Amino acid sequence: MSNLFIRLHPSDDVVIARTQLMSGSNVDGIAVRGLIPPGHKIATRAIAVGDPVRRYNQIIGFAHQPIAPGEHVHTHNLNMGAEKGNFERDYAIGQDVKPEPARKQATFMGYKRADGRVATRNYIGVLSSVNCSATAARAIADHFSKRSNPAALANFPNVDGVVALTHGTGCGMDTEGMGMQLLERTLAGYATHANFWGVVVVGLGCESNQLGTWLAHSSLRVGETLKVFNIQDSGGTRLTVEKGIALIEEMLPRANATTREPCSAEHITIGLQCGGSDGYSGISANPALGAAVDLLVQHGGTAILSETPEIYGAEHLLTRRAVKPEVAHKLIERIKWWENYTAINGGEMNNNPSPGNKAGGLTTILEKSLGAVAKGGTSNLQAVYEYAEPVTAKGFVYMDTPGYDPVSATGQVAGGANLICFTTGRGSAYGCAPSPSLKFSTNTALWKKQEEDMDLNCGEIVDGGVSIAEMGQRIFEMILAAASGEPTKSERHGYGQNEFVPWQVGAVM
Repeated sequence: MSNLFIRLHPSDDVVIARTQLMSGSNVDGIAVRGLIPPGHKIATRAIAVGDPVRRYNQIIGFAHQPIAPGEHVHTHNLNMGAEKGNFERDYAIGQDVKPEPARKQATFMGYKRADGRVATRNYIGVLSSVNCSATAARAIADHFSKRSNPAALANFPNVDGVVALTHGTGCGMDTEGMGMQLLERTLAGYATHANFWGVVVVGLGCESNQLGTWLAHSSLRVGETLKVFNIQDSGGTRLTVEKGIALIEEMLPRANATTREPCSAEHITIGLQCGGSDGYSGISANPALGAAVDLLVQHGGTAILSETPEIYGAEHLLTRRAVKPEVAHKLIERIKWWENYTAINGGEMNNNPSPGNKAGGLTTILEKSLGAVAKGGTSNLQAVYEYAEPVTAKGFVYMDTPGYDPVSATGQVAGGANLICFTTGRGSAYGCAPSPSLKFSTNTALWKKQEEDMDLNCGEIVDGGVSIAEMGQRIFEMILAAASGEPTKSERHGYGQNEFVPWQVGAVM
């Protein structure tokens, strides 16, 4: 680093502005041409049309106009190239697999469940099978709101709350199609999530997502901690709400009997997210989170990297770490599925970077992906899962999800994530009931502007004086504290219920 710019690799064609640079500023011995916003790229050599441009010593795109030394490199002169990014990647399967690290033994204060799983929170959930039952489900949970009706849970201090997780689908879809399979799997993952002591599921009665069929397909049985019923069988909305309230009132004393106790960090499963990314994401917060992931893996825990459209072009960095060829091939297979999925919907993978991403300095999906992959640290890739599948492997794993954060995190939580770690450079506001969500800013300007939403400022890495390893240790300690019950910023704001968004695919009929 210098006071004005960051060089990430000696072979890179660009450096990154640490602050807004004026024309004539000296960067790496080159005079800047024009105004360069913070987090954006400056060319350090002449680049001809069609030449690849490297950052992190990896290709982030191809020049579609001549670029002179000192010029701003962005959407006006850099794109995916004629190949749309389909240049040859060396997957080198398993080449970077390393010996498993020596086991460490950190602990946190968690809730032990009867089946051996450990929770970081102790909620009761109300799920809807279909959008038509969402209003009733919310009314049931609202009765127990700590804000509007604090007396309802006053005698149950060990219960974190009653939350309604509703969605906009469940009908008008193929009952045997992929969309229904994803919804069933997602609801099953939440209905059995360790962070829920118990769950009430409310249906309408005539929807495509029939409760009886869902129970059978998910191998679930109604019992002490799982209750299901339909509005049409209950006599309407008012009686449905009353029935749901009564069922939860029966659960509360038993849920409250659960108390925190020391548990191994091996029971922590974090979902890794980045949203509102900027040019600093791959420099500060993402690699710092990756360092924390490596620490968690050393302690026997699990971390789930996701957002397949946002690892596109960087997947070769993961296949090199795959412990088995079949793990790498499953990841490559999901990449090809996404190429086809976007094509048949009239899009392309480079549609992913948002206007906010581009304003923050990211130009192509390749550049965004290379920074996003850094969240996964350096540990071996143990397994690849499809959306909302139960995550059973320990260590660093991958789950195929969209890049849209609420949809992606919903799949991770359904798979068992009991905590979310979320990096942001533009200022995402996000929470994820029933799993607490920690948010890390990539730059100090965001921290100063939106500190009430951020749990940690990783911008200190860009500012200088704090290493990635030091910040990773801070994140790891924050993970243990949050898992032990320390409220996150998003929890204090009440985020979490509206961010339940199952992945919806297929025709709406």
